Parts: sequence; structure tokens; C-alpha cells
Amino acid sequence: MASSGEEARSVSPVRAGTGSEAAAEAAQLDTAEDFEVLDEEGEEDEDDLSELPPLEDVGRRPAPPREDAQPPEQGAGDAAGDPQEWLDVLGNGLLKKKTLVPGQGVDSRPQKGQDVTIRLKATLEDGTVVEEDPALTFTLGDCDVLQALDLCVQLLEMGETALIVSEAKYCYGAQGRSPDIPPNASLMLEVELLAARDAPDLELLSGKEKIQLANRKRERGNFFYQQADYVLAINSYDIALRIVGSSSKVDFSPDEEAELLDVKVKCLNNLAASQLKLDHFKAALKSCNLVLEHQPGNIKALFRKGKVLAQQGEYREAIPILKAALKLEPSNKTIHAELSKLVKKHADQRNVETEMYRKMLGNPSTARKCKDKLPWSIPWKWLFGATAIALGGVALSVVIAARN
Repeated sequence: MASSGEEARSVSPVRAGTGSEAAAEAAQLDTAEDFEVLDEEGEEDEDDLSELPPLEDVGRRPAPPREDAQPPEQGAGDAAGDPQEWLDVLGNGLLKKKTLVPGQGVDSRPQKGQDVTIRLKATLEDGTVVEEDPALTFTLGDCDVLQALDLCVQLLEMGETALIVSEAKYCYGAQGRSPDIPPNASLMLEVELLAARDAPDLELLSGKEKIQLANRKRERGNFFYQQADYVLAINSYDIALRIVGSSSKVDFSPDEEAELLDVKVKCLNNLAASQLKLDHFKAALKSCNLVLEHQPGNIKALFRKGKVLAQQGEYREAIPILKAALKLEPSNKTIHAELSKLVKKHADQRNVETEMYRKMLGNPSTARKCKDKLPWSIPWKWLFGATAIALGGVALSVVIAARN
């Protein structure tokens, strides 16, 4: 199986960041918060990425509007002047498609779940070419590529060539893709549909093929996580887990079984991280527990489980879990900080509960003080007088009864 670096170079930039910018994105995650990072391929990659700057240091600032950018303005004018030639794909004006060369008819359109191959040329509004691929293959509907492509290719007829104009929302968003695509950049995509075929049967994949396919889906999930699109990240991790968990008619070697388990654990850990970002605590807890079933000492799963419980106010349950993680890695500052924070919150919670019970049941210390003061608060003369009056009343009652 190829190393993660080799895999990154083999994946088209339309699918995910590649080369230096993908490494920078991974480094940015690694430097953000130790246990908010995603599981990457291996320690060699982490060493390779350690010297790279964080993403914000290598990315570009949003480009100012270009007053002299005549080609895109003319394109936009064409779209407005000839509305019958343009299809507003989503009805919001942010994603449009125009047929340049007709295809073989509506019946030849590809279906979701099929593997499609397209010719692609992507340019910025000023005409700068940022991507060219004569045969880009991906699974339609799996979010393996830009959303603009995933949404529009299913509308193409076989052999059709189309122009797609997409706002940044359906391309690389606010982050862009360093170094060639600025933040918030719109793209013009020229696409030709070359082929469409059914996706391979998962049951017939070899161990190596299944590992590679699951890893591609997981890496796409990492890309969406880096873009802060946690819903799509969850979708990609779920697809990867479905691939790993699918039945097989092919025997795998022990090493392949171990690799598949490693991919599964990474996907579950990253799935928990995404679910935690969306406050899906129940789902995140389930993902963490699935990791811990396979690897009880998985520090990231322990840490995230502790965070999930803490977010739910279950400090008493969260603290021992974080202590277990800290015992496995005593020098980890992130666990130290989180544990200290939870201990303080737990102490505050107990103080609040104690005060609440005191108000509900009364203040025992005040009652004790009143009880202690009672013998001294009533003078003995008052007690003697009260006793005499009581005895007198009894004697009077006896006399009256005798006369009657």
C-alpha cells in the first residue's frame, strides 16, 4: 500500500488539498489543539509535517474585487442576457450550468453511486487555470469532489461538454486552497462527461483495494473537517466505515485485517471529533465507545469521551476517564488543562448542590445554635413561676371536684 504522502500526490486537488497545501492544512490541525486533530496516516507523516507553517501563514487573504476583470463580467452578462441557455441548478443563483456541446440524451445521464470519469478544466474569474485533469474519476454523490461538480455532473448527458459557474460556497469556500485558489474565490469549470459505470462490488475487493478506497473516503472527510464542514465530514467518514465493515468474499491476510481495523479506528475517532463539533453528544459518545472496544487505551478516544461527558455536565464520570488518558500520556498538556478545568467545575457544581440542599432542608448549623442557647435564654425565675402556676391550677381543680 502506498504511503500517505504518495496517496496525497495521487489524488486530484479537486478532491482534496495535495502536496504542500495539504501538508500545511494537516500541520494547522496538529498545532491547533492536540486532541482536536484528526487521525492521520502515521508518525512519519507527522514528522514530515512538523516544520510546516500553519495554514493561515501560507494562505492568501481574500482577493479584492477586480474592476478590470472583463472576461468574468462578460460571462455574467451572457448569463443574464441569455437566461434560457443557463440552468440555475439550485435556484439561488450561486451555481449555474450551460451546455456547450450537447450529449447523447437525458437517458444517458449518470446515476448516483456510479463511478464517473470527466475531463476537467478549472479557472479563476481572471482566467487563471488552477486545475486540469483529462480523466478525473470519482463516485457520483459521495462528495469525493467539489460540491459544484457533484451536483452538476449528474445533470450531464454522456459526451456533453458544459460550463459550470460556481460561487466559493460550492468550491473551496472561505479558506480557499493555498497557494493557487484565494479564499472566497468563484470558479469556472469546463466539464466533459466521458464515462459512467457501476461502482465496484465491495464484496469482491481485495484487502488492498478496500483499504485504499476507505482511506480515500477518510481523507475526503479530513478535507471537509479542515474546511469546518462537519456535516460533509461525517458523511465521508460514514462511507469509509461502511466500506470497512462490508462483507467480503475474498480472504484477507492478517496484515490487511490489521490495516482495516486501523482505518476503522481512525474513522471513528474523526467521526467523534466531527460529532462533538456539532454538539451531537450521544452520537459522539457512541463513536468513542466503539473505538475503546477495539483499543481501550486509545488516548484520543478517552479524551473525547471525557469531553463529551463534560459537555453534558457529567463531571464525576468524565474526570476518571481523563485521568486514565493522562496516566497513559502524563506529559500531555491538553489533557492536563482539560482535567484541571473539569475538577474546578466539579467542585463548583458540588458547592451549588450543597447550598441547594441546605436551603431545602434548612440550615442545621443555625438550628444547632438555637438549641444550644435555649437553656440560657429562659431565666430560672420564669421557669419557677410557671411551675408554681401549673401546680396551683391542679390543686384548684382537685378542690372543685371534691365540693361537687
